[in-house]
Amino acid sequence: MSNSKEPPESRGRDLFPPVPQAKLNQQIRAGFLSVLLLTLITGCVFPLLLAAIGRPLFLHQANGSLIKRHDVVVGSDWIGQEFSRPEYFQSRPSAAGTGYDGTSSGGTNLGPNNPKLKNGSADFKGIAQLADEYRKRNGLAPDADIPVDAVTRSASGLDPDISPANADLQVSRVARARGVSEEAVRRLVAIHTRQPQFGFLGNERIPVLELNLALDEWLSPRISSSLR
Repeated sequence: MSNSKEPPESRGRDLFPPVPQAKLNQQIRAGFLSVLLLTLITGCVFPLLLAAIGRPLFLHQANGSLIKRHDVVVGSDWIGQEFSRPEYFQSRPSAAGTGYDGTSSGGTNLGPNNPKLKNGSADFKGIAQLADEYRKRNGLAPDADIPVDAVTRSASGLDPDISPANADLQVSRVARARGVSEEAVRRLVAIHTRQPQFGFLGNERIPVLELNLALDEWLSPRISSSLR
């Protein structure tokens, strides 16, 4: 039985004795070991574990999802590239470096109200100029509606896909340049149109490089020596 005359502060100290303070060198040692351990786990063990599991199961993806033609790498599933010749479908514009540069991935960083985004500058094509070039290239009326992905850059600058609406407006030009029917080109477009992931994520899309390779394989008198 406690002494009723004992001050409350003294009884509190007996119930909850003070915790001894860790020395500075102990705190530094604990912090250093924590950083070292987490670095080894998250920076070495975890990536190596993912590589050990992923490489055998997803060899194509682990090697960069590379696309080959005649055993020569011509691109990747994940990185767009420029096509300027009229017999090919053309990709979405890019702001990554000089265009589709995987080492300089990024968008324009221009806000929607920035006049440079619409009107461009001496070294930058704005939406108005891109739209005008797109309409002329594909034989469209000066006021024809065009899909947004035809005149805007993606956030990464590496988008390898275009929308079905964008591809549809390019069909006539491609068919005319190849001397084939538009229906034949449309059939290839339909074959290479990918559905939303899992049926509901994103929109329908068409991988441009894959489609252009199919054009050379099926709708060309000879396989072109260059895809550009």
